[in-house]
Amino acid sequence: MGFVSLGCPKALVDSERILTRLRAEGYEVAASYRAADLVIVNTCGFIDSAVDESLEAIGEALAENGKVIVTGCLGAQPQKILDRHPQVLKITGPQRYEEVVASVHEHLPPRHEPFLDLMPAQGVKLTPRHYAYLKISEGCNHHCSFCIIPSMRGRLVSRPIGEVLREAEQLARAGVKEILVISQDTSAYGADLKYAAQTWRNIERRAHFYDLAQALGELGVWIRLHYVYPYPHVDKVIPLMAEGRVLPYLDIPFQHASARILKSMKRPAAAENTLQRIAAWRAVVPDITIRSTFIVGFPGETEEDFKELLDWLEVAQLDRVGCFEYSPVEGAAANSLPHAQVPPEVKQQRRARFMELAAEISARRLAGKIGRKMQVLIDKIEGGVAVARSSSDAPEIDGVVRIRGAAHKAAGDWAQVRITKAGAYDLEGTVDG
Repeated sequence: MGFVSLGCPKALVDSERILTRLRAEGYEVAASYRAADLVIVNTCGFIDSAVDESLEAIGEALAENGKVIVTGCLGAQPQKILDRHPQVLKITGPQRYEEVVASVHEHLPPRHEPFLDLMPAQGVKLTPRHYAYLKISEGCNHHCSFCIIPSMRGRLVSRPIGEVLREAEQLARAGVKEILVISQDTSAYGADLKYAAQTWRNIERRAHFYDLAQALGELGVWIRLHYVYPYPHVDKVIPLMAEGRVLPYLDIPFQHASARILKSMKRPAAAENTLQRIAAWRAVVPDITIRSTFIVGFPGETEEDFKELLDWLEVAQLDRVGCFEYSPVEGAAANSLPHAQVPPEVKQQRRARFMELAAEISARRLAGKIGRKMQVLIDKIEGGVAVARSSSDAPEIDGVVRIRGAAHKAAGDWAQVRITKAGAYDLEGTVDG
């Protein structure tokens, strides 16, 4: 069985769940298309470029293998797939694990080997052994005008807190040293369950953002919080960061700073004074890392709106920033806004200006870390140089810390390093102790 996983970490977790089920039934994962009896492609359909990438991946799998099952976000739009690739065996939407497994059974019946069909307690993971994603909910209750995730993945459905904490505990016992908490809206966790409580480690825990963070902080591993909206109750988690129970890191998709654009985007918490909130967080945890993503060129965005965004960023001094040019997504409410479209060349210029400022801010903030000692987690060794991450760096999306003279270290090791050099996004250091 071949497997292609595209898209965000949430889709990666979906892939892990499908593979765990299939591996438990004795299926093996092939290293190439030709070595596989069939191929599963887990797609992304969030923006046009992701749709194109998914359709190309399906086409490649069909050309190289011929037997393809499609799942994931693009599967919520089956006709778009069938128009290009009518020969696929099956199409399912996101989170349709049972349908995927049933389709595999139909086209490639399992051969049960009771002495070989053994699974580790943590299941199949597509990440390195030392870190793993923990998905706490599916779907989203927001209706942002540029997004079609709710139509693909549905409304918020939180996992019971006992189930989440047991999975996290299994990961920690299996040697995972960093757990990355993900969902569409992590700070809304449990709202659909009315924050129902369950017992874990002899203590009753609510299905609530704070209770979850507090409990995860007992596991003795790095806990990193992603996709957090700046609701007021997020403030309560900041002291947990000051105590070292969760990493001093928040991934918050602010998207813009202009009140007019945020209203047009229908962003939740748009009325919050985010600059005051950021200042308050840093007053409690001076070294907190804040990462975010932004959209430039949204319909109706004026030069004044964009300048407001730049001014906001200069004051906010965010550590890690990503920026995307607005791209119309089929089915998104923003497509019917009466505002004028921003010309492509203006979008490109604004993104370049935004990222230039973001790089300057990042370089200044990283330069302030020269001479400091910090703990890092090593991801890999390349030519005698260890490539690691600090508490400020999530895998794949943030910077790294390169450590020379660390050939004796291995992926998954901790190291204490002294920072000797800083660039725009990455740090360099030497082993110190």
